[in-house]
Amino acid sequence: MSAAGQDWDEGSPERLYVITRGRSGTAGQSTFDLVTLIVSRSEPTPTMQPEHAAILRICGSPLSVAEISAYLRLPVSVVTVLLADLRAEGRIEARACVPPAILPDRALLEAVIRGLQKL
Repeated sequence: MSAAGQDWDEGSPERLYVITRGRSGTAGQSTFDLVTLIVSRSEPTPTMQPEHAAILRICGSPLSVAEISAYLRLPVSVVTVLLADLRAEGRIEARACVPPAILPDRALLEAVIRGLQKL
């Protein structure tokens, strides 16, 4: 209960500040993209922060950062801080999404089309 006699507001800035221990970024580390896939590499421990444990539990199969944010009902900025903690401890693996195919040179495609038309 807060000083005003009300329950802890799940979306309050104070709660988010406590979850991230006042951190707002991943200082010096590469940031996570919304579509970066996260896979857990270990099981949660009893002494682990509840949000860290929840991430490890739900990431048994690959989930994107956006999906984790939605499942935990936390802002992406908070989730990326938590993910950076877990990656530093070696508890998760971050996989980049599959890059789009690199298209061949336009001149090459035109040459192939001209060659096919001559057949």
